[in-house]
Amino acid sequence: MGRFLVSLAVILTFASAKSFRPIIYNCQLSTVNCQPGILNRPEFYKAMESNTRALVDAQINLLQTGPGGKYEAFEGALSMKKAGFIGAAHTKIHLFRDGHKMLESAIRKDTANTEYRFLRLMIQEHAPPFLGYNKDIQKDSEYIRKMYKSLPEDLQQAIVRYNKKSKNLKLDLS
Repeated sequence: MGRFLVSLAVILTFASAKSFRPIIYNCQLSTVNCQPGILNRPEFYKAMESNTRALVDAQINLLQTGPGGKYEAFEGALSMKKAGFIGAAHTKIHLFRDGHKMLESAIRKDTANTEYRFLRLMIQEHAPPFLGYNKDIQKDSEYIRKMYKSLPEDLQQAIVRYNKKSKNLKLDLS
């Protein structure tokens, strides 16, 4: 009998007279791992690969419950992804710029972080040209190819899936 994993995002709401803030728990029922503010790479990359605003919003909320600044790059990438779902141009550009600042800040703090560069590559390959956010595509692609084998397996799997549709990454898996 195969192992059956079920991922469940449960939204619990805390409401008070002054505030309303959704709290999202990402749960793997097979391991009873329900901890807010913990990065779950498979679920994060599922949201990044999706065209579903609800998945992106759920991951943003989950990451915001974590320690301040720890997931800045991931939240920034998701914010830029979310901008693609917004209709109003002013809001779309504002959200993209805020995400851009978070991601680039995280990269400046840790220039050797391959995963941050992978996040930037995914965003830059899909960003509209008029935003001018495409200057690091080749440099990031080369760095990811160079560092690929030293990465955790769940990140490698996300990169392999992305490689299939990337025009620039061209990861050699042989």
